[in-house]
Amino acid sequence: MSERPQMTLAGVTLDAPDARELAAFYQRLLGWSVVQDEPDWVTLGAPAGGAALSFQTEKAYVRPVWPAGPGDPQMSMHLDVHVENLDEACAHAEKAGATRADFQPQEDVRVYLDPAGHPFCLFL
Repeated sequence: MSERPQMTLAGVTLDAPDARELAAFYQRLLGWSVVQDEPDWVTLGAPAGGAALSFQTEKAYVRPVWPAGPGDPQMSMHLDVHVENLDEACAHAEKAGATRADFQPQEDVRVYLDPAGHPFCLFL
C-alpha cells in the first residue's frame, strides 16, 4: 500500500426534515456555536475546536426506528456524548427537546432520540 495522504475528519452530518430545527436542538443540547448557516445546511462548531456537527435538510427523510425491527428504517449512526453526571445530563437533554428511548440496553448509558428521531447516547 502506498503512503497514506493527510486526512482529517472535519465533521459528521445528520439528515433531517429541517436542518435549522435540528441544529437548534443540538445547539441547546451541546452549547455549540453556529459556524455556517445556509437554507438547507447548518454547521455547529465545538468551543474547543475539532470535528463539526452539520445538518442537512433531506426532503425525503425517513425517521429511523430504534431499536429497529425487521423492515424498520434503521439508524445509520448515532452520537455518543460523554457526561459527568448522568441524571443532570438526562434532565438537560429532555429540557432541550430530546425524548428518552423506551429501550435502555445499559445501566450507565441513556439512549435519547433527537427531534428528528436520531438516537444519541449519554454516558459516564
